[in-house]
Amino acid sequence: MPNHVHLLVTPRVPLPKLARPLKGYTAREANRILNRTGEAFWQGESYDHWVRSTEEWVRIARYVVENNPVTAGLTARPEE
Repeated sequence: MPNHVHLLVTPRVPLPKLARPLKGYTAREANRILNRTGEAFWQGESYDHWVRSTEEWVRIARYVVENNPVTAGLTARPEE
């Protein structure tokens, strides 16, 4: 997605401990590539959700891979 990230993980550490270095590294690299300084790259908040079953995991993964680009108007059909 061009304007957001979906991350479906099974963390072995608290989420902030995982997200902080990941967001820091990607923000530095993206700002370097874009030749930007002094601007925040990531929004201040994030949305997290605990996946409680295999069925829910599969549903979310399918949405991220197949349906999110359709919902965002990037493709007309999931196969694209």
